Amino acid sequence: MKNRFRLMGALLVGAAVLAPLHVRAQPAWPGAKPITMVVPFTAGGSLDATARLLAEEMSKQLKQSVVVENVAGAGGTIGVGRVAKAAPDGYTLVMGADSPVAIAKYVNPAGVSYDPAKDLTPVALVNTAPMVLVARPDLPVSNLAELQALGRQEGSRLSYATSGVGTVLHLGMEMIKQAGKLEALHVPYRGGAQIATDTISGQVDLAMLVSASAAPHVKSGKLKGIAVTGGGRLPLLPDLPAVAETPGFEGYDVVTWAGLFAPAHTPKALVDRINQAVNAVLAQPDVRAKLQSQGATPGQGDAAAFARFVASEQQRYAQVVQRVGIRLAN
Repeated sequence: MKNRFRLMGALLVGAAVLAPLHVRAQPAWPGAKPITMVVPFTAGGSLDATARLLAEEMSKQLKQSVVVENVAGAGGTIGVGRVAKAAPDGYTLVMGADSPVAIAKYVNPAGVSYDPAKDLTPVALVNTAPMVLVARPDLPVSNLAELQALGRQEGSRLSYATSGVGTVLHLGMEMIKQAGKLEALHVPYRGGAQIATDTISGQVDLAMLVSASAAPHVKSGKLKGIAVTGGGRLPLLPDLPAVAETPGFEGYDVVTWAGLFAPAHTPKALVDRINQAVNAVLAQPDVRAKLQSQGATPGQGDAAAFARFVASEQQRYAQVVQRVGIRLAN
């Protein structure tokens, strides 16, 4: 019996000695395997350009290759869905954006295969950017108050264009309509390229555009700037008031945003390491200058702060979708 206890004791001591060796033997991250950053839209767009800039600089920070892969389709939900189902090992990330992460599930619950609140881990906010409400040059309004008055007139037939049903541009304008109690018909486009052209030519009265697309046309006078959707004025268009500056619209603050996400259950240590690398990149003056030249504000903060921001955006848009009754036809 004594020999048996001695044997058991020896095994326990041996296990205790080997345990730290086992921990040290775990492969370091990132190892030889490259990190894949999925962009859920086609190459060449603004989100793709931001992702490639980030990936290049993250490679230097992490001393490991970060490869961008475009997985487009269904408004970004195919690419996000792929990452939601990936292994939570820190090697597969997605450059998520407002529409596929905070809106799509509410607009098209049957067509979105993932639950963004449960299947994704927020890692880092990359940037935010306000939108710009613009009008055709001959529309007889010069500011949001005048547009509100026009949109309240009996028989008003105002129309506005966005890049699609259920996008943040669509919901941003619907929130203006609700706050201002004005009427305007939504005209969804498949993308943003044709919107400015059709608004300039008068085929639609208004358009909600991302700031980088709107600024050149407003500066040239081809489009009439009405208001900026962020909480303050846009440095690219300093003379254009924010929506919130108009009486009745106080507190209005709607921005587009992009951030890095990992699959759910990714270890916190990896999430924090990636977050630190992203923040280090976004602190670089040349990176900040590039983002700001596009009307964007570089992100900052830890993963927990980004998670709180994403949760608040999801809650807000869920309420807007329910109030307006927006549904994407399958």
